[in-house]
Amino acid sequence: MIIYTCEDTFEAMMTCIYDAWASKEGHQNIRLQTEPLGNYELFCDYRHVNVDAKKCQKVIRSIQKKISFSAYQMVFRCAMSAQPDKLDVIYRFLLLGFAYGSQVTDMLQSPHVMAIFESDRKVKNEAHYTREFIRFQALPNNVLVSHIEPKADILTLLAHAFEDRLPSENWMIVDDNRRTALIHPANADSYLTRLTIDELEKLKQTESVADPFIDLWKTFFKTIGIKERENPACQRNHLPLWYRKHITEFI
Repeated sequence: MIIYTCEDTFEAMMTCIYDAWASKEGHQNIRLQTEPLGNYELFCDYRHVNVDAKKCQKVIRSIQKKISFSAYQMVFRCAMSAQPDKLDVIYRFLLLGFAYGSQVTDMLQSPHVMAIFESDRKVKNEAHYTREFIRFQALPNNVLVSHIEPKADILTLLAHAFEDRLPSENWMIVDDNRRTALIHPANADSYLTRLTIDELEKLKQTESVADPFIDLWKTFFKTIGIKERENPACQRNHLPLWYRKHITEFI
């Protein structure tokens, strides 16, 4: 078995798919996996693939042209998931996609299509919940900062919603798990950036900055609650515990 590996980024994954496909070593003889790797398997040939922008663009164009744009969106969201075998799931889906075209998204009887649908659904659900649960904190320099720790890499899926809601504000959404930030200057397009360890530590301290609106919100949250009607089990179904670490009313 030949195992192609690459960094856990969308560009690297598309490059890895290109190289694996172009190798012509038989799709049944290869497997794709993102790094870091766990335990190495015996009798397997591991081949690392570096990012190549041209190869990445070729794969993207092929997906959009030969399958469909909606299939490309599914592939992108699946690539953002935390699923360990996501790259191989995408590769098996594309094998069918390039053979059957746009109708592949209706072939739910195929385990490869169903696998990417499940991954896509989980990422979309997490992005939806996070979008609703995000809490911003105002800093003295008129910058709004929010911290999240999602399982999937969903910052790019949050950009459009908050660009539309807060177009004239300076805001930042920080993914503490991946040390990345979505930064939006007022009246400009947002962009992703990688944070250093020192930058992340400084940004984490923003949650301890005093903000009178936070106290007002906590007071409101406690005041409207009815003790006799509290139902922690039901609340956990709608708002799982792992979402609450950075939600104002639960801190």
